[in-house]
Amino acid sequence: MKLDKSLVVMLGVLVAIFAVSPWLPQWILFIITLAGANGLVVLGLMLFMRLGLVSFGQALFFCAGAYTTGMLFLLLKVSDIILLMVASGLIAGLLAYLLGFLLAKYRAIFFGLLSLAFSMILYGVLVKSETLGSTDGFSVNGLTILGWVPDPTQMKIVLFGITIIVVMTSLLFVNMLLKSPRGLLLTAIRDNEIRAEYMGASAKSTIHLIYVIAGVLSGFGGAIAAMVSGHIDPNMTFWTTSGEFVFIAILGGIGSVSAPFIGALIFGVIQTIAYGYSPNTWQMTIGICLIAVILVLPDGLWSLMAKMRKNSRV
Repeated sequence: MKLDKSLVVMLGVLVAIFAVSPWLPQWILFIITLAGANGLVVLGLMLFMRLGLVSFGQALFFCAGAYTTGMLFLLLKVSDIILLMVASGLIAGLLAYLLGFLLAKYRAIFFGLLSLAFSMILYGVLVKSETLGSTDGFSVNGLTILGWVPDPTQMKIVLFGITIIVVMTSLLFVNMLLKSPRGLLLTAIRDNEIRAEYMGASAKSTIHLIYVIAGVLSGFGGAIAAMVSGHIDPNMTFWTTSGEFVFIAILGGIGSVSAPFIGALIFGVIQTIAYGYSPNTWQMTIGICLIAVILVLPDGLWSLMAKMRKNSRV
C-alpha cells in the first residue's frame, strides 16, 4: 500500500506528539484528544462528501458510541477502556448497517435531512429517559485498562495514547480504502451515478458500506469523547453537534485523509479561544471563521497546503 507523503508526515507528527505527551499540559492533551474524537467522525463525513452526499445527522452514531460506553459502564459495570471502545464501534456500526438499508436509497438533500431526522429521534428518546439522566446525562469516571486503574493524570495520557492509536489505524484504513477499486468508485458515483451503474458497480451497496464505515468511526469518536470529558448527555446527538462536524469537514476539506483531523484541531483551538474571551458570542466567532474559509478557501484548509506544495515544485 502506497502512502501519500502528507499521510506519512501526519503519522510522524502523531507519534512525536505521543512521545512528548507526559510533558504536555493537561489542557493541551484534552484539546488534542477531543480533536481526535471529532476527527474520526469527520473522516466518515469526508467519505460521504466524496460520494457527493452530506450527512446532517452523523451525531447519531457519535452519541450512540458515547451512550454505549456510558450504559455498559453504568448498568453492567464494564470499565475496561478497550472493551468499551470495541463495543461502542460495533453498536454504532450495527445501527448504521440497519439504517443504511433505507438511507442508501436517497440522494442530495433527502439523504441529509433523513439522517438528521434519525439523529433528532434519538435526542427525543434520550431527553425523556430518566434512567439515563434525561437532559442532564450522567458521568463516566473510574475507568480501567487491562485491570489497571490509572490516576486522573495518568488516565488523560492513557486516553490520549489510545486516541492516537485509533486515529492512526483509521487513517491507514481509509487511505487503503480510497486507493482500492471501491474507494475509486466514490468519485465515479458522485460524478455520474448512472454511468457507474452501467459499468456494473452498485451505488446503493457502496453508499451502504460507507455509511457503516462512517458509523463505526463515529462510534469510536463518541466513546473517546465520553471517556475524555467524563460526561454524556443528549446534546451529543442534537443537530448543532452534527452541524459542528459538517463545519469541521468544510474547514479541513476533503483532499486528504489527514484534513479532517487538521480541521478538528483548528476548530478546537478556535472554539477554546473564542469561548475563553467571549463565552456569550463564541458561536458568532465560529460563524465568521466559516464564512472566511468559504470565501478564501472554498475547498478547505487542505487546498492551501496543496497549493503550497504545488508552488514548491515549480
